[in-house]
Order: sequence, then structure tokens, then C-alpha cells
Amino acid sequence: MNITRENIDALNAVVKVDIAKEDYSDKVEKILVDYRKSANIPGFRKGHVPMGMVKKQYGKAVLVDEVNKLLQDALGKYLVEEKLDVLGNPLPKAQDDLNWDAEAFTFEFELGLAPQFDVILKSKKAITHYNIVADDKMIDDQIVHIQKQYGKIVSQTEVAKNSEITGIFSNEEKEIDSSIMITLDKLKGKTNPKKFIGAKVGDVITLKTKGLFNDDHDLMNFLKVAHDDAHGLEIEVNFTITEINDRELADLDQELFDKLFGKGKVTSVSELKEKIKEDSEKQFSQQGDQKLLNDVTENLVENTKFDLPASFLQKWMQNAGEEAMTEEQAKEEYEKSEKSMRYQLIEGKLITDHKLQVQFEELKSYSMEMIKGQMAQFGQMNPSDKELEDIAARILGNQDEVKRMSEQLMSQKLLNLYKTEANIKTKDITYDNFVKEFYS
Repeated sequence: MNITRENIDALNAVVKVDIAKEDYSDKVEKILVDYRKSANIPGFRKGHVPMGMVKKQYGKAVLVDEVNKLLQDALGKYLVEEKLDVLGNPLPKAQDDLNWDAEAFTFEFELGLAPQFDVILKSKKAITHYNIVADDKMIDDQIVHIQKQYGKIVSQTEVAKNSEITGIFSNEEKEIDSSIMITLDKLKGKTNPKKFIGAKVGDVITLKTKGLFNDDHDLMNFLKVAHDDAHGLEIEVNFTITEINDRELADLDQELFDKLFGKGKVTSVSELKEKIKEDSEKQFSQQGDQKLLNDVTENLVENTKFDLPASFLQKWMQNAGEEAMTEEQAKEEYEKSEKSMRYQLIEGKLITDHKLQVQFEELKSYSMEMIKGQMAQFGQMNPSDKELEDIAARILGNQDEVKRMSEQLMSQKLLNLYKTEANIKTKDITYDNFVKEFYS
């Protein structure tokens, strides 16, 4: 067997594989001998079928199968030995005149080669890392929310500004019949809340769905309609009031503090505020980090210049999936996924250059911390190391979970690399302003 490569350019090559009779003949002969032993052909005793008949009936199929196996094995070894970094998979060149009655065969494969490039993390323009802070208003609002959550429910005869109103949204045409509880701060503008003030149990309030809620997605939650139906929904709905309550705020005392954080962990309102600030900003830091990760990714893709073997990749995409694509579909798919492919190459380069690896012990520690956090949500604050290790062992026995956690850990390592090596500036921002600026 002989394998040669012709480099068309820096990104494309053709590999030619020459297979001679001696490369496959022994394997084909052995398989046909085994076939003869087990062949069951009318008129012949088992094991006594003439070899000529076996070859005539099975020879071509066995030859094709063995040559293809030999070809794939040889090509795979060649790519490894030559350390060729290929994109997609080798594409066999069409051979309409292939003669399987010949003794020697030649096959050609197109290769798309990964480009050579450098990644510069220090961009000229600094990328902002947002440090999301919990301001006084947010902390005070959270305290009121806690007081309401742990406060007493007091029945009311009519709706007031802070009432919790239980009722039924209905619309016969759209088959809406949704029993829910709302508060007036969910309603948009001044007109809609005014319709409720002073209303009593049994009253029916007619409302227009367009501009009804501050958040349009509340239409899905409160009216129980599908996402697609909620967008652009312009109908009238009736709201029949079935119950009106006020929530008497819980006292900010030691009993409440102990319920929230455990006995003696928080002993004053100022400590409560500090705890809320600390817990909130710990959660916010994940959002700030994700924004930084997204922004650095965009910057790297935009500013790391290299060419891709576009024609090869489009041709490969045509036949890579379960269903073949047209040339036009493959071109469209390539354009959609080009940015993602570019970042995968950039990420791979960074991982190699900076020797980033996820070790098993890191995975184990990460899974144990994750388990500990989940158990804390259900009130199990102090699980033993043995409990954590036993659960972690079960999780690490699942390859899908290992893959998912490995990706998360590698993402964290890349983020730490960006924070250290990239041109980053930090900016404090309140959570409300962060949401308004980037998600509204």
C-alpha cells in the first residue's frame, strides 16, 4: 500500500491511496474459506460447496468490504502519523470508472486543513467586565419581599394598591380559563391598575391584553397561552375576582433571621442587609462573568484573522448529516456556523498554547461542590464527605455528565485566562441598570 499527499494550497490537500492485491488478498481468501465452511446451498453438503461457486456468489461483496475497511484504517493512521489537523472528514473523490475486477485500486480523498494562526488576547480596546452590585434600593426591596413572604395573609373586602388578588382570566373565543393570583405592580401603566382599585369579590373587570403587563411574557404565565400565541395577542379578557388579601409584613426579628439563615447566623437588620448583598452579588458575578466571556469571544472571532477551506467545508456539510443537503442549503448552513467554527479553532489554539487541562480531581471537587449546593437548597446544610463522595462517584460514572462538567470547567479556565491576559477594565453597575442595558 502506498499513500501520497498533494497540497493544493495551505488549506486544501488531496491524499491518494494505492492498494495492491497483496494488501487484501489473504484477508479476502480467509473470509471466503470461512463462508465455504458454513454456506448452505441446495445440492451441496455443508462445507463441500465448490470454492469457485463461493467466490462467484460472495467474492465481490467481500472484496469491496475488505478494501473499504483497509482504506479507512490506513487513512486514519496516516492522518495521525502525519499529524494533519483536518476539518470535517476526508471526502472521497467520485470514481465512476472504478473497476472492482481489477487487482489494484487507487482512491483519492479531499482534505480540508485547519489554518495556522496566532491568538492575541491583548486587544487594543479594553473589554468591560461588569461588576454587578446590589444597591440600597434593591436590598430594601428584597427585605420587603422577605417580609411579605413570611408575613400573615389578611383578608380584605376591596382591592387596595398592595393587594394580592386571586381570580380567573377568561376568554371564550381563545378558550382562556386561568385561575391565578396577581399584584397590581405587574400591570402596565396607570389605567389598568385603576380598574382594580375598590373592586370587590365577584366583580368582573374587562381588560385588553395589548400592553396589559410590564413584561409581555407574563401573558403566557397568567393567561396560560403558548409563547407564539402570547406575542401580538390583542383581545379582551375578563378577570373575575374570587379573593382579595393583604400581606401583613413579618417583623424583622431574631425568629425571622433564624428561619432564613439558621440559628444565630444573623442577629440584626444591618447584618441581614450585608447577607443579602453578599448572596446577591455572588449570584450576579456569574452573570457578569458570562457577559465578559461572551464579549471576549466576540472580540477574538472579530479580530483573529484566518481563512477557512470554505468550499471544502460546504461540500462536506452536504453529506455529513443524516439527510443530504443541496449545494444552496450547505452554503446557507456554512454561513450560519462559520463564526462558531472559527471560535472552536481559536479556543482549541488557546487550550493548546496555554496547556489548559481538566484533571479528574478537579472534576470530583467540582461535582461535590455542585451537590453540596443542591443539598443546601433542600435544607441539608452539612452533608458528610462520604455522602458527597458517593453521589459524586455516581455522577462521574455518567459520561454525559462528565462531558458537561468538563466543558463547564474548561470554560471557567478560559475565563480566568481572559481575566489575566486580556485587556480588561472593570465597571461597577447596579443589577437594574445591567438588565436594562443588555437584556431589555
